[in-house]
Amino acid sequence: MPQTRSQSQATISFPKKKVSRTLDKAKISGDTKLERTNLQATRCSVKILPLSPRKRLGDDNLCNTPHLPPCSPPKQGKKENGPPCSRSPKGRRLVFDNQLTMKSPSKKEQTRAHQNKIHSSGRKDQEITTNSEQRCPLEKESACVRLFKQEGTCYQQAKLVLNTAVPDRLPAREKEMNVIRNFLREHICGKKAGSLYLSGAPGTGKTACLSRILQDLKKELKGFKTIMLNCMSLRSAQAVFPAIAQEICQEEVSRPAGKDMMKKLEYHMTAEKGPMIVLVLDEVDQLDSKGQDVLYTLFEWPWLSNSRLVLIGIANTLDLTDRILPRLQAREKCKPRLLNFPPYTKNQIATILQDRLDLVSGVQVLDNAAIQFCARKVSALSGDVRKALDVCRRAIEIVESDVKSQTVLKPLSECKSPSESLVPKQVGLIHISQVISEVDGNRMSLSKEGTQDSFPLQQKILVCSLLLLTRQLKIKEVTLGKLYEA
Repeated sequence: MPQTRSQSQATISFPKKKVSRTLDKAKISGDTKLERTNLQATRCSVKILPLSPRKRLGDDNLCNTPHLPPCSPPKQGKKENGPPCSRSPKGRRLVFDNQLTMKSPSKKEQTRAHQNKIHSSGRKDQEITTNSEQRCPLEKESACVRLFKQEGTCYQQAKLVLNTAVPDRLPAREKEMNVIRNFLREHICGKKAGSLYLSGAPGTGKTACLSRILQDLKKELKGFKTIMLNCMSLRSAQAVFPAIAQEICQEEVSRPAGKDMMKKLEYHMTAEKGPMIVLVLDEVDQLDSKGQDVLYTLFEWPWLSNSRLVLIGIANTLDLTDRILPRLQAREKCKPRLLNFPPYTKNQIATILQDRLDLVSGVQVLDNAAIQFCARKVSALSGDVRKALDVCRRAIEIVESDVKSQTVLKPLSECKSPSESLVPKQVGLIHISQVISEVDGNRMSLSKEGTQDSFPLQQKILVCSLLLLTRQLKIKEVTLGKLYEA
């Protein structure tokens, strides 16, 4: 059989067990220093390669040499293959917690201290301990820096009180609330049916005042049931009757309103035994139908014999009952009582904003000039207090994002307490004007390219719809209702 091994390849000679035993005996023997020096002298001629993760073969791995090293170096992981990094921190470090962490001594320092304890006297030990004690507070003072960040708790509280939910107090609406409260008490306590129509522009406090009064009357009076429906959520005008039947009869009605359902509802409302029913229809102008039969039926229910219904309608139109329901004017009994909510003035809006912000403890978030400017702008545009609340809330969000992005570095020696917080930034007139210009800017301003895109999109759609109606239907006059349908 031919020889496959090449002549140039070196043969591997395995060491004998006697060599290792003699080396082990030499290690165990007392004079270790002489043996180590002899081994180092014999090992100088052997070229030792550094260890690496890749595999080595033959003599390169040093596993087949008779001269073994006294101890093998520790294994290195993947993270330790690069250059060795010193564990001692250089410069300053940031401490985010209240507790201060002391530096743990490294392994080199531990071994040095151990050798000093063995080979040095007691006086040297005392000097080392005193030097380390003096070094620790210096490192603690120089290396530790606290990172202070602005806390936006006052901004969050201000945004919570400036929401559009029903508040506990409604300033500038005391007169209207007294009228509604007296009307409800008169009809609930006297068990007398009636109807009330609340009108006013959006954001004038119609629904908020009524909800606040009903919540207070539930605690004072008993013997009445409240049903509140938003007509904007109904699919059609006829869907109001199944919704009322579900609340009164406590059963689901899937089929549309018919004669049987109307008779059932009238029976429940005119029964001798039972609580008074307060039916509140918000956005009642959405129940516009052919012949206005739905609105006529609802407003005629309180005047049935032995009726227990108190109907309250809320809408933005001032003359809804006079213009849409003229038949009610012929009957003096069926005519509902009217109450109009005028738009808020600048003083009333400023009072509402200041009353809400007084609930926030601590520093005043909004400047007085910013409150007055917001009240003047909103009262001149619409008098909608919800718009004023939204503008102030948006301005607070802008300032809060600016403050949260700022970080202040302060040494621990300068801060008085860990809970120390800086004075927050106030919302000024600049922030209010920025929000108002974003919401109600000059939409008709000319663009840089020219007058091509000067019209808003909604007005373009209206003009296109008007042209389509005049060309397709070939009519000269187009009503506003048909235009919006198109």
